[in-house]
Amino acid sequence: MDDRQFRNAMGKFATGVNVITTEVDGDVHGMTANAFMSVSLDPKLVVISIGENASMLEKIKKSKKYAVNILSQDQKELSMIFAGQIKEDRDVSFERLADLPVIKGASTQISCEVVKEHVEGDHTLFIGRVVDLQNQECSDPLLFYKGKYRSIERTKVVL
Repeated sequence: MDDRQFRNAMGKFATGVNVITTEVDGDVHGMTANAFMSVSLDPKLVVISIGENASMLEKIKKSKKYAVNILSQDQKELSMIFAGQIKEDRDVSFERLADLPVIKGASTQISCEVVKEHVEGDHTLFIGRVVDLQNQECSDPLLFYKGKYRSIERTKVVL
């Protein structure tokens, strides 16, 4: 199979959209990602996957910590900013959670300390121990499916 065929197949798995943030030498860095999942409840662990060509890779290796900001459907512009799809400067509001920058208003903010790094193929997997999290009441999640942003359509369920 070729790369496009593989990418198209993987794109058929709907995912949430996250912005990964960290801080190095007082500067906040972020990138949009959908490669995130829960690993363990005890201890509380999550994993993110960062490509070898992403500038964020060295930032997380240096800081040894990261935050996962799970976006809601009304935060598509934030996703586009951190994905480099919007080039002009935009003001992004950050808060702090466990000494990490997190996106103000994200539906969930998860602060992690890196406990393991695994290089697999052209990505590095960072397993993070969750040190704090915060959930917000907000709208439905921002989704990504078949290379496009999506949202949940509400339908009435009859039981």
